[in-house]
Amino acid sequence: MKTVLMADPVRYPRMTTDEIRETFLLYALYEPGKLHVNYVDLDRAVIGMAVPLDSPIALPTYPELRAAYFTEHRELGVLNIGGNGIVRVEGMSYELENLDVLYIGRGNAEVGFESRDKAAPAVFYLLSYPAHAGYPIALVRKDEANPTELGSVETCNRRTICKYIHLGGAASCQLVMGVTHLHPGSAWNTMPPHTHMRRSEVYMYFNVAEDARVIHLMGPPGETRHIVMANRDVVVSPGWSIHAGVGTRAYSFCWGMGGENQDYADMDPAPVGSLR
Repeated sequence: MKTVLMADPVRYPRMTTDEIRETFLLYALYEPGKLHVNYVDLDRAVIGMAVPLDSPIALPTYPELRAAYFTEHRELGVLNIGGNGIVRVEGMSYELENLDVLYIGRGNAEVGFESRDKAAPAVFYLLSYPAHAGYPIALVRKDEANPTELGSVETCNRRTICKYIHLGGAASCQLVMGVTHLHPGSAWNTMPPHTHMRRSEVYMYFNVAEDARVIHLMGPPGETRHIVMANRDVVVSPGWSIHAGVGTRAYSFCWGMGGENQDYADMDPAPVGSLR
C-alpha cells in the first residue's frame, strides 16, 4: 500500500508539473494479475484496482489501517470496468458484469475478486472510506443506476450520469459513487466546475483510447492547473479544488466522494468567468 499525502492550497501554487502529478495523480494501479492500492490522507480514502487472472485475489488488510481485516472500520465500493467477474464476500458470490457496482459495508472480513475469463478479465476499481456504521451489501446493475442525460452538443458536454451509491440508491455511511459517460463528439465534464469543502472527490478516467488523453483541471478557481491523464488514471481533488476536464476523444469516468454529507447537489459553483 502506497501512502499519498495531499498538498494544501498554500503550497500548491509553487508546485512543478511533476510535483502536482506525484501529489494528486494516482497511476499504474492497473496491472493484470495484481491488486494495487493507495492510502490517501485526505479523508483517509483507499483507492485501488484489482485485475484477477488465473487465481482469485483476496483483499488483505494493511498495517496502515490498524485493522484485523480491510472493512473492519470502513466501507468499500467496487466498480467493474472490465469483463465479467465475481466478488466473493463472506462466502456469498456476486456476479459483476461491465459497469456493475457492488457496495460492501463495514464488518465483512472476507472479500475476494475473480474473473470469469482470464482472456477478458474483470477490472475492479476500488474506492473506500472509513465508516462509523454498517450498511447492507448491495449489487447495483448498470441499468439500475438511474441514468440521466445532461448537457448538449452545443456546449460539447452531452453526457449520461449514472448514480450507484447515493441517497436515492444503495445506502452507505459516507461513500457516494457513480459514473459519467461522455457521448461521441462531446469532450467536457463538470463545466462550469465547482468545489465542495464538505467532501473530497476522486475521479477515475476510463474508456480513454490508447492515443487519447484527458486534460483534467484542478486548483482554486482563480489559480487553476492541469494534469494530463491516460486510461485508468485516478486524480484526487481536495475540497478547495475544482474538478473538471476535457478529452481529446469521448471517455468515461467514475466519480466518488466521502465527507460531511451525501448530497450530490451540495456544491459551490465556480462560474466560467471566474476561472484563471
